Amino acid sequence: MSGDDEEAPRFASPPCFMHELDPAYLMPPAGSKPSGDPAQEADVRRWRKAERERLTGLRMALRAACRQAHDARVIDRLEAAIGPVRGRVVSAYWPFKAEPDLRPLMKAIVGAGGRCALPVVVAKGQPLVFRAWAPGEKLVPGVWKIPVPLATAEAVVPDVVIAPVIGFDAACYRLGYGGGFFDRTLASLAAKRPLVLGVGYALAAIPTIYPQWHDIPMDLVVTEAGVVRPAGR
Repeated sequence: MSGDDEEAPRFASPPCFMHELDPAYLMPPAGSKPSGDPAQEADVRRWRKAERERLTGLRMALRAACRQAHDARVIDRLEAAIGPVRGRVVSAYWPFKAEPDLRPLMKAIVGAGGRCALPVVVAKGQPLVFRAWAPGEKLVPGVWKIPVPLATAEAVVPDVVIAPVIGFDAACYRLGYGGGFFDRTLASLAAKRPLVLGVGYALAAIPTIYPQWHDIPMDLVVTEAGVVRPAGR
């Protein structure tokens, strides 16, 4: 779930002013539409770009041993959040830029009678597709050279989607790579929405991502420090 197409060529004000806004000011009400304020939307895009760079830098600065310890705790919490996997399809991801490494979890899911899938970018502006994959099966380079299953692999509809986060807030909105693939994908699965779990390190927590009308919150976020659920869930 990578790519960055949110950058705009002109901005009304520098991103540093975003912290002065009340998070509730930009919280989109249910069923809302575009704000119609290009300056505001451009400021949010620029602020998000700066946050991506900052948070990715913090994550990549963690020592390998620290990430491994965090990953073990993340996997334990994910297994509890997912529950029994027999007969279910769980979409995970291939680790990129020091994201939590869930490959041991994928191996455990298959061993417990579940199926795994990996998300694949098929075109800019289009939802992701999910292709079945099991440890040991061949992968090929996809967007950003992230390994993906072969084009001949079975396309599946996941029961659980695990999405890596660069940042997240207490309402479980996700700051991703900026391509919009995650939100388009969830919108396309609205008729049978999967359980959506964000995954990241606790250092990725921020007060708000300033969610816009197109952003869709996750059901919960799992970190090494605990599980974050939106208020009321």
